[in-house]
Parts: sequence; C-alpha cells; structure tokens
Amino acid sequence: SKAAAEQSTHPSSKHPSHRSPKMRFFTLASLITAAAAFAPLSTHNGIAQRQATSSAALAPAPAAQSCTQLSAILQDAQLQDKYYFPEAKETPKVLGGVKIGLRKLVVVTGASSGLGLNCAATLAKTGKYFVVMACRNVEKGKQVAKDIGMPENSYTVMKLELASLQSVRDFVANLKAFKSARPLTHLVCNAAVYKPADKTPTWTDDGFEMSMGVNHLGHFLLVNLLLDDMSKAKGARCVIVGSITGNTNTVGGGLVYPRADLGELQGLEKASKEKVAMADGKSFDGAKAYKDSKVCNMMTIAELDRRYHKDTGIVFSSMYPGCIAETALFREKRQWFRKIFPLFMKYVTGGYVSEVEAGERLAQVVDDPQCTRSGRYWSWNGKANTVAYINKDGDLTGAGGSGGEIFENDQSDAVRDLPTAKKMWKFSREAVGLAKKEMYKGGKLEEE
Repeated sequence: SKAAAEQSTHPSSKHPSHRSPKMRFFTLASLITAAAAFAPLSTHNGIAQRQATSSAALAPAPAAQSCTQLSAILQDAQLQDKYYFPEAKETPKVLGGVKIGLRKLVVVTGASSGLGLNCAATLAKTGKYFVVMACRNVEKGKQVAKDIGMPENSYTVMKLELASLQSVRDFVANLKAFKSARPLTHLVCNAAVYKPADKTPTWTDDGFEMSMGVNHLGHFLLVNLLLDDMSKAKGARCVIVGSITGNTNTVGGGLVYPRADLGELQGLEKASKEKVAMADGKSFDGAKAYKDSKVCNMMTIAELDRRYHKDTGIVFSSMYPGCIAETALFREKRQWFRKIFPLFMKYVTGGYVSEVEAGERLAQVVDDPQCTRSGRYWSWNGKANTVAYINKDGDLTGAGGSGGEIFENDQSDAVRDLPTAKKMWKFSREAVGLAKKEMYKGGKLEEE
C-alpha cells in the first residue's frame, strides 16, 4: 500500500509548537469533542436491552412447552455467561508451510472488522505476507476476507476468543500445528472492547473485567506464549495498538474525564484471586476501564522492549492510527452519536481517519523499514490540528486527521513510569497464570 511504502523523517519542524490563542482554542475545543467519544454515556441502552433479554428468558414458560424446550432455554441463559468452550475447540489446521511459501507469517487479532481487517487486507495484498486472521467468529472472518478482496491463499482464519485464557492457549497450539517449524514473523495485537454504557462490569470466562481482560490480559498471555517462537524469525516485530485516550500527555487523554489512572494497581494485584472491577481497585467505570487497559497495552510494549528486545531481536512497537470515527468500537454509543460524530470529525475538525487508511497505518508499522526501532510509539502528523500532544515543554504540538507522515511520538509520564510498569507486568503474569516454563528461555530473563 501507499502508506506502507512511505518513508519520512521526523516532521516536528513542519508544525511549530506556538500557535495563536484563537488557534489553540479551536484545537482544544475540537479535541475535547473528539475525545468525548470515549467518555461515559448518560443513558444505558445496552444495560436496558440486556435486562429486557434476561427478563424474557426468565419469564414463565407456557404450559405446552416440553422439558426439552425448557432445558434449551436454561442452557441458552447459561451460555450468555461463557464465551469459549474447550470441548468445542477448533480442529488444528495442518500443512500451513505449503500455503505460506516464502512469505512472512503475520497474526492479526480482531481481524474480522475495522482496523484489524483493513490491516490484514493491506498486508495480504502486498504479496509479501501470509496472514492469520485471529477472530472470535471464524465464519464472519472468512466472509469479510472475501468481501474486502483479500487474495485467495493469502490468509487463513483461526479461532481466538481473548475473553478466555484457554482459548488463547488453544490458538497458540493450533497456530504452531499450522505453521510447523516456520517461525512467526509478526504479531499484531489489535482486538479491543469498549463498554462505556455499562453500569456494572462484564466478566471474562476467567473472571476479569472485560476491557482489561480482552484488551490487555488476553494479549499479554498471547505475546508471552509466542515470544520464544518469534525470536527464531529474522526481523520479527510485535505491535500492540495504543490510544490517545490512555496517554494523558494528549489533550484527548488528559482533559476528557475520566482520565486513565492505574493508581497503585491495587485491583490488578488481586485479579489472580478474585473478581475486581478496576485496575486501581476503585468502583467500576466503563470508559475508564478501556483507557486503563490501553495504558497497560503501551506499558507492556515498553516492558517487552526493556526485557526482551536485546536478547530476541524482536522489534516491539505501539501506535495510534488516528480517530476512526466509524469504528465498531463505538457500537454501544447512541445511534445519533454514531451518525453525527463521523460527519463532525470529517467536515468540522478535519480529524477524520477512515478505517482503510487506519489499516494502512497499522500495516506500515509492521512493514516500513523506518519502523525497526524498538520501544517506539508511532503517530501521524495529518492535515488537521485535532490529535494534538502536549510536548515536554508544555506546548501543544502534533496533528491528526488523514494524510501526513509517520513520526515517533512521546508517551506520557504515566506510561513511562517504570516502578508501576514492573508491578503491572508482575500482576498480569500472576493473573493469567503464566508459568516460567512457558516463557522465553524458560523465564530466565524474568526479574524477581
């Protein structure tokens, strides 16, 4: 793709940090509106819908219903609380080495829609990559791959339910059976859930709050289980998608409440023993839970780089693709918001980034030669001043929107907080039950 082929130098000289008060006001106003997409909702349609569904399921059954029908109703009600059933695990695919050929092997999570799908398609269409689309719904993944025009024999779809640690382990086993001795070259951790409408937590199969469980802990386990294999590949890269909403040095992440704040990780510390609603141990907030999970994503990349880059040679990166106003991540937002927000970002602020361009940007971090520096957080200096960052001098800098060039961005002090990052790593490892023998070199590089 055009984005994957582009190379550029740091663009900061093109965007002076000092702007007129009028420009600063417009930038702040547009940013706050854009970032408000990640603020909690004042109404809770999702909860009401689920409550209505539950009420219907528990309503008295007509006398004419058979025992079999009643049993099926009860089973359906129970299934709502579980996302993955090991007894129904996917049959491993084999002889993948023949299909892969001389291409690089890349796994993309959440590849059945939006950013993940467009990244997978961009990479597949280069002819240089064989893509494993890691999806919750395999049949949907197969269909959308055809719909978007991914070349035949450039991909396969495999089951991955990040709300289940057993599914993560089964996916890794199936992937290894499929690729045989060929090492995994690239891993893209993109899948995410966002539940701002929920008044109470939704839990994964392992008892984690859903946003933290899927966005962070599922990917944390996945990366660690694949590190040893990836270390055998030449030019391996691991990318975890970040967000400005979890980066408090941005206007979007710093001025729109609730702000991301891991506290002392009192909640995550207990996650291996009991259900906890939030990483900081406080009461549940769906919007903040998402932001906290993205902080953990970016911290994970920093820790992977610090612990393993030198020994493995793997390039670890995070990135923010821009404001994808039409993303399915906003599916729990009100209908009017989902119609107006893309138009506002496109025609008022200029901060709009399409799913196609966002996918190309993610693919660029996987493919571009200039993205070989590990531990970096990548952004784009698009045409609009709507994804601004507060630099180390306290000035508003950077830009967002479509177009522009890639550059290395600054992460917030919270993301770079080493003592907290070390605790995050320790508590995450305990929560997912990651044994040393499962880790790179049997965990010999782990700090005690």
